[in-house]
Amino acid sequence: MNTLKQRESHYHLLKILSKKPKISQREMAKHVGISLGKVNFLISELAGKGLIEVKRFKNNKNKAAYAYLLTPDGLAEKTKQTMGFLQSKITEYKTIESQIADLTRELESDPIKPMSKEKT
Repeated sequence: MNTLKQRESHYHLLKILSKKPKISQREMAKHVGISLGKVNFLISELAGKGLIEVKRFKNNKNKAAYAYLLTPDGLAEKTKQTMGFLQSKITEYKTIESQIADLTRELESDPIKPMSKEKT
């Protein structure tokens, strides 16, 4: 079962790969904030689910490199996850907005009075 953190990592990788398919796994790790080993594991998962296709190519330094291409299923999953995260953030925003309104009303109805110094 995917944890929320793992789903978020999948989403961030899909988002990055949709923009920069030739990004290195080291750069992915840096952007997502996870270890290189975790990126490698997640890339394998995404490829296994058919969400990305891994292509090998030669880069300009005559070294083998990889391109990570989103498949049609990968694009659909990225869109689905984007919509889910958007809805989650809207709900979170509305909750925070309500809390701010409540706190503002509380302060307006019962303002904090400065403590007075007592004379002895």
